[in-house]
Amino acid sequence: MSNDDDRYYVPHGSHWPIVGSAGLFFLMIGVSVWLNGGDTGFWVMLSGAAIIIFMLIGWFGEVIAESEGGRYNNQVDMSFRMGMFWFIFSEVMFFCAFFGALFYARNMSVPWLGGDSNNFFTNFIVWDGFESTWPTNGPGNIGGDFEAMGPFGLPLINTAILLTSSATVSVAHHALLHGQRALLKVSLAATFILGFIFVILQAEEYIEAYQHMNLTMSSGIYGSTFYMLTGFHGMHVTIGAIMLTVMWLRVMKGHFTPTKHFAFEATAWYWHFVDVVWVGLYVFVYWM
Repeated sequence: MSNDDDRYYVPHGSHWPIVGSAGLFFLMIGVSVWLNGGDTGFWVMLSGAAIIIFMLIGWFGEVIAESEGGRYNNQVDMSFRMGMFWFIFSEVMFFCAFFGALFYARNMSVPWLGGDSNNFFTNFIVWDGFESTWPTNGPGNIGGDFEAMGPFGLPLINTAILLTSSATVSVAHHALLHGQRALLKVSLAATFILGFIFVILQAEEYIEAYQHMNLTMSSGIYGSTFYMLTGFHGMHVTIGAIMLTVMWLRVMKGHFTPTKHFAFEATAWYWHFVDVVWVGLYVFVYWM
């Protein structure tokens, strides 16, 4: 089928949704059993994760083969673009909810409990003696004393790394559009390497927080919101770096042309989204 064909490509029946559902089922059961003390739950969880990975490799492999086989026309390309747009929009709402939780806790709940000028009786009746400070390990000094994570050191280095990776993926996109394959390969490799370096340094940051700062997920509302935001962002960086690695492998195989490269473009969109979220996270979590 040529790209000018008006017919919309409808794929054949696929077994991959069933495989993915089975993987999610085993993953859910495994996590539930493991969290409730069952030793077998861990292995069931790993089995579910392995099935999901197998499904992703097989399903995306078929999609890549269909794309390289010329089965997708402009209508299909537009559907992919709309799907990626709404997926990123849902991710934006996902992080907006988490940033909203941080804002509510820091700017509303803690001042209310501390008895600000408009809520004096809240402090007197609900929590007599509670002091409105941020960061706080309230309620009830949960987790003991801790040290807040500052904006310098590893967080600042990781910020520079992600901003640099945003520039390198833009260079790679520019190189693809102009047929500069050598520059494309180097810039794209630099991008996913920087992404994995970010993940490694974030793991080092967590180790430092747990071992030397007593900052854990049990350190009150500050600890829970800190790890919730940075942890989910780290997961997104990991996924994005894997996606970039796959794009690099496809580039090495000669995939993508200046006029046909949606998969690369969608991955670049996702990576820029991850970078923008980190900038907001760095400002509101580390600085403020």
